[in-house]
Amino acid sequence: MDWSNYPNFSKAEFDCKHTGKCEMEPAFMERLQTLRIAFGKPMQISSGYRAPQHPIEAAKAKPGPHSTGRACDVIVRGSDALKLVELAIKHGFTGIGVNQKGNARFIHLDDLSSIDGRPTIWSY
Repeated sequence: MDWSNYPNFSKAEFDCKHTGKCEMEPAFMERLQTLRIAFGKPMQISSGYRAPQHPIEAAKAKPGPHSTGRACDVIVRGSDALKLVELAIKHGFTGIGVNQKGNARFIHLDDLSSIDGRPTIWSY
């Protein structure tokens, strides 16, 4: 994958923190880069790709969106979080998880077409 296509992001911030692998999907990264341009502010990634053996993924019945290379978590809070959610909807993100309590505030973003029983927007 050519990371120069995504000038506001680096491969290192998407590497699996357990294995070091990075299998992000170019289509997701293109959508994320477009979102970043519209957002107009830095977007710090707290979690990008997670290999299926990553402890968070391994604890699930089936690995989740992060293991597909089509998801990330963005550290953001307050009015910036609301702006990011509004823009994410506009830019076609179909999975938006909101955690805006405590110190680990973030917005989960993915663009998976369908996961049975999962809402489009949820809170943690």
